[in-house]
Amino acid sequence: MGWLADETGLERTAANYVPLTPLSHLNRAADIWPDHEALVYGNRRWTYRQYHARVSRLASALAARGVRPGDVVATLIPNLPAQVEAHFGVPACGAVLNTINIRLDVDTVAYIFGHGGARVVLVDTAFLALAEAACGAMEGPRPEIIEVADPGAGFPATGRYTEYEDLLAGGDPAFAWRLPQDEWESLALNYTSGTTGRPKGVVYHHRGATLSTYGQVVSWRMVLHPRYLTIVPLFHCNAWCHPWMIPLVAGTIVCCRDITAKALYDAFADEGITHFGGAPIVLNTIIHAREQDRRAFSQVIEVFTAGAPPPAATLAAIEPLGFNVTQVYGLTETYGPDVECVWQDRFDALAPDDRAAVKARTGVAMPFMEGVTVLDDTDRPVPRDGTTLGEIAHRGNGVMKGYYKNPTATAEAFRGGWFRSGDIAFRHPDGYIKIADRAKDIIISGGENVSSVEVEGALMHHPAVALCAVVAKPDAKWGEVPCAFVELKEGASATEADLIAHCRARLAGFKTPKQVIFCDLPKTSTGKIQKFELRARARAL
Repeated sequence: MGWLADETGLERTAANYVPLTPLSHLNRAADIWPDHEALVYGNRRWTYRQYHARVSRLASALAARGVRPGDVVATLIPNLPAQVEAHFGVPACGAVLNTINIRLDVDTVAYIFGHGGARVVLVDTAFLALAEAACGAMEGPRPEIIEVADPGAGFPATGRYTEYEDLLAGGDPAFAWRLPQDEWESLALNYTSGTTGRPKGVVYHHRGATLSTYGQVVSWRMVLHPRYLTIVPLFHCNAWCHPWMIPLVAGTIVCCRDITAKALYDAFADEGITHFGGAPIVLNTIIHAREQDRRAFSQVIEVFTAGAPPPAATLAAIEPLGFNVTQVYGLTETYGPDVECVWQDRFDALAPDDRAAVKARTGVAMPFMEGVTVLDDTDRPVPRDGTTLGEIAHRGNGVMKGYYKNPTATAEAFRGGWFRSGDIAFRHPDGYIKIADRAKDIIISGGENVSSVEVEGALMHHPAVALCAVVAKPDAKWGEVPCAFVELKEGASATEADLIAHCRARLAGFKTPKQVIFCDLPKTSTGKIQKFELRARARAL
């Protein structure tokens, strides 16, 4: 079926088939644009010729230290050039890249070292103590530590380990890269940031990462030579595959170690940033920046925002500042974003508040995904009625190979031929998905489902609210009721009664928070609010 009657001589050959790999993007960029600026950190700048040579040196040096194809090389590095270079240098010697969250605890890092079997770990000087303690807590072989010093940020080399620049100095800039023989070969190993149990190891293949880079370029409307700011942590879903993507369009990656309002505005103004990705908390950082931290810039900056559904109020506030925001959605298991809120011409005539509400929708599948849908309890697509809830499910080349050393979890995640996300959503009549909540975050009050996202959206329209999260609080009468945790804007004030009344004017009574707690919200390294901590606080109340 689907074949010609006689296909004699139409086999795959070296002339008509090469396994897909994102490594090709850097080889091409270095050949065509060798003198174009590829990588920036502070006052240090590297062209594509220099970037390619450094990556080749890294691959050569790792191979010389005994790293073989299929071995794992880990990193504990913030958004620095060494972390960008590792995205190419590690797979260029055939190894698998395991970027580890720098905010994890010792026990979890030790588990990841052991479960992933890292042979080598590149460690920023600021996180040496974490790596050393994790190695000390391990059972079995420990990875060799290579120190990545950052003296400009106050972290000079300690001298206890081989330093990264010395490692590169001993490598061969003409090293022949080991490209995959099969595009299903493993490229990266990313551990989920689960809040219960051990994190699961998500395995990426070369094909999925390559197609993600192509698809996101289309979705982001990118042309040649974008200037991309590293706000998404490079250890989080490999920064949504963006380090592999930028050389495809001969762009420039500008590294930013500390995500502060001043650092962001300085990069916008001084480096001419055109693109960045980040959670809604980053958008709020920009919106609420102090006047002395703001800088003028003339370009419109394209933003991918994900990690949590952005409140319409946030989107309405940031766009007049010079940003065009597109909401995207995905998971570690889908190489980062695989859903986008595509803008349609018919939206142009909407009033500002309605435009923001449309932009707050989750969206539709990106070009590299075969399908993203919402399934009910019988594994059938929910009707496109804007109300019926189901679970978001993904299918296509942008879905992981599976969970490393965990066939049971892999089989459960792929049940019925779809990857099950655990995210609850409905579909609008035009097919756009709208997340209602994580399954565990839905509040069931008196038998009614309450979307914490909807309540948070109402709260964010209050002029004093900078950030908020809503979780279930146990209630003797209703089973659960909404409980809001709120951060106020600097210099602003509001009472619990003010915010409850504000919500009551916009929401049904059962959706209105019954208690408001003012506090600093606990967050992950990617800016996601840690609702599991807030749920524990609500239970304690």
